[in-house]
Amino acid sequence: MILFSKHAREQMVERGISANEAEEAITKGAKELQLPDKILFHYRYYTVVAKKIDDGFFVITVMLR
Repeated sequence: MILFSKHAREQMVERGISANEAEEAITKGAKELQLPDKILFHYRYYTVVAKKIDDGFFVITVMLR
């Protein structure tokens, strides 16, 4: 399960990145841990910043690389 913050949804619209592309970054992207509890998923031309929650992810923001 992947949940998106309001900020993440706004950034995705502004940057032309779909929810499917964000999900693809989480499943296929290169992972980088950011203390204390964030994970950066680098994929194609963008990065998804998320937190692990139970068996899913909460997307905080999406940014261009």
